[in-house]
Amino acid sequence: MKARDIPFSAWVGLAGIAVALACALFAPLVAPYGETEIVGGVWEPMGGAFPLGTDNLGRDLLSRLVYGARTTISVALAATLLSFALGIVLSFTAAVRGGVTDQALSRLNDLMMAIPTLIFALVVLAVLPQKIWILVLVMAVLDSTRVFRLGRAVAMDIAVMDFVEAARLRGESTRWIVFREILPNSLSPLLAEFGLRFAFAVLFLSTLSFLGLGIQPPAADWGGMVRENKDGIIFGVSAALVPGAALATLAVCVNLVVDWLLRRTASLKGGRDG
Repeated sequence: MKARDIPFSAWVGLAGIAVALACALFAPLVAPYGETEIVGGVWEPMGGAFPLGTDNLGRDLLSRLVYGARTTISVALAATLLSFALGIVLSFTAAVRGGVTDQALSRLNDLMMAIPTLIFALVVLAVLPQKIWILVLVMAVLDSTRVFRLGRAVAMDIAVMDFVEAARLRGESTRWIVFREILPNSLSPLLAEFGLRFAFAVLFLSTLSFLGLGIQPPAADWGGMVRENKDGIIFGVSAALVPGAALATLAVCVNLVVDWLLRRTASLKGGRDG
């Protein structure tokens, strides 16, 4: 693949993701001030030493935004990876084994999906200790139900194909069929779903933080920054809109890249079939 084959929209998405990842990886080097350092007055306007202004405590918004990128992206990515690992393994196993295994896992998944996601997360997080790993685990378990539904539908279509039947006749194990036969042939829809799930995880984490049950202060994350500065909107202060714009921009960039990868994967598959 050559650079000229990448559409402009994908370049925009890649650039946005690259900026977010650079902020996440090199936050102490990129941010002009510390994550919790009070450097000015409350809600100072943009300009001068504070390109994005200051927040409700006088902390630099640009620095908080950079550190918030590290927290938001790392937690959302960890939850998405874990949800995919759990959802794909269980859904593919259910599709390959069928029978009682399929029914048990599918009914358990239906039960989990019947519970409103946000309410379930709020109840669980309100009871359990406020730890990052617990937050990641709760997000991953809830999101894995959506991955399971898609993974099972895709795997059921592939499991009846001739090359899978041939693998069964050779006596291959369930593990072999899942990881060597079904998974490589289902990457296109799974790739799209991964991008959507990651964007959803970012927004879901921000929602939890906005409600006070996500990332806890004084650590910076974009949803928490919106909550901390929401009262400024009444006075015409745009501090709460800055992290909100960052959330929207990241979600759009991820979707632009996923759309391009989906089209490219589909075209390659069509070329091989031809």
